[in-house]
Amino acid sequence: MGIREFPNGSARGKAATLGMRRSPDVSPRRLSDISPQLRQLKYLVVDEAIKEDLKWSRSVEDLTSASVGLTSIEERILRITGYYGYQPWATSYKRDERSRESPAPAEAQMQAGAEGGGRVNRCCWKCSVTQLKKIFWGVAVVLGVCSSWSGSTQLAKLTFKKFDAPFTLTWFATNWNVLFFPLYYLGHVFKSAEKQSPKQRYRECCRFFGDNGLTLKVFFTKAAPFGVLWTLTNYLYLHAIKKINTTDVSVLFCCNKAFVFLLSWIVLRDRFMGVRIVAAIFAIAGIVMMTYADGFHSHSVIGIALVVGSASMSALYKVLFKLLLGSAKFGEAALFLSVLAVFNVLFVTCIPVILYFTKVEYWSSFDVIPWGNLCGFSILFLTFNILLNFGIAITYPTLISLGIVLSVPVNAVVDHYTSEIVFNSVRVIAIIIIGLGFLLLLLPEEWDVWVIKLLTRLKVRKKEEIPEGNGDVASGLPNKSRRTRPSMSSFAH
Repeated sequence: MGIREFPNGSARGKAATLGMRRSPDVSPRRLSDISPQLRQLKYLVVDEAIKEDLKWSRSVEDLTSASVGLTSIEERILRITGYYGYQPWATSYKRDERSRESPAPAEAQMQAGAEGGGRVNRCCWKCSVTQLKKIFWGVAVVLGVCSSWSGSTQLAKLTFKKFDAPFTLTWFATNWNVLFFPLYYLGHVFKSAEKQSPKQRYRECCRFFGDNGLTLKVFFTKAAPFGVLWTLTNYLYLHAIKKINTTDVSVLFCCNKAFVFLLSWIVLRDRFMGVRIVAAIFAIAGIVMMTYADGFHSHSVIGIALVVGSASMSALYKVLFKLLLGSAKFGEAALFLSVLAVFNVLFVTCIPVILYFTKVEYWSSFDVIPWGNLCGFSILFLTFNILLNFGIAITYPTLISLGIVLSVPVNAVVDHYTSEIVFNSVRVIAIIIIGLGFLLLLLPEEWDVWVIKLLTRLKVRKKEEIPEGNGDVASGLPNKSRRTRPSMSSFAH
């Protein structure tokens, strides 16, 4: 009598050989169905030998283990009796197998977190490397834009001392734009995986002009007006260099950014931004103050008017390009600039000839022409336009625009040592105001949203830090008092 009297010893061995699994056809009865057997359990006496035998069995081990998680007396009794094929070790055996096969949930989470953290770190590393490369190339492009723009301006000023022909210089430099598309194609051959022939690339870029490509009608309706604006912009700029110093010319030409905003707001219905209106006001105020700096002399007023006209033509060129042609890819922009050079050769060549024979722009012989200065100016001007149009591929557009602003102090330093320019307080204030207006125009459209978010985060952090600081102070006072106050129990004896 006792626990040795299992229903059948062979049945127990057979159940053990079934892989210690609970049979799906057998389910334990409810506690009420086995009440007679439960009454008999009170009178069972377990021998000491059986206790020692069961001490090392898995059922007793599971029964005494705190990790089994037994919550009901019914399950405990069914474990002891082994009633209806219920194996008490099946649950723990499966748990052990699962713990061996798969790691713990905490370990799995740690592994997943480590893998996710590794991926995040790799992505952050790649992003940081990409941003560093962009910033590095941006610095190189800024220096290139600044040096080419200021260098071409100073070289044009030097050229006019021996060759007083601004329109001829404009025509000569514009002809070099024909190199845009060949240079772009060389870059395409070296960089692109799928190389195309020049004819195929030309046809693909011609889609920018329409479905029919670059026809004669498209050439006169879309390319010719921009060729005229291009020539006027550069001619007025170069002609102004003859009248006033290069510092005033370079700083006044920065106003074209404000004119672009005003025209885009009126013609293109761009988003209204108060800060850009303020920048436009700064530009206009700087122009007035620059005119006042020289005392409203005739040559200075004419020079300032020529630069403002050049900036206006440049703004009109950009706004009309966006209105009529939209945005262009690199190949399309290169082809467009080369087409402008073709227009310049075919239809503008007659104007320098007319100016020569009318002695408006006259030189004694071709030997007197400073070809080195002309070619140097053309190369620097071509470099400036290449960086301005294609620099977006390797860096941020804002950094490219900064190169134009940085050309102002460069020209000021050169003018200080090469000319008799007087940097009075009015001129300096005008330069600062125009430069500040230019920088305000470089702000993105959603800058105010970013500023509001930044201020909100700062306020939230301050609110979180203040309660924490008060809590530390409040909690620190009792601790300090406890440390300094002597214990009464130490003085009891």
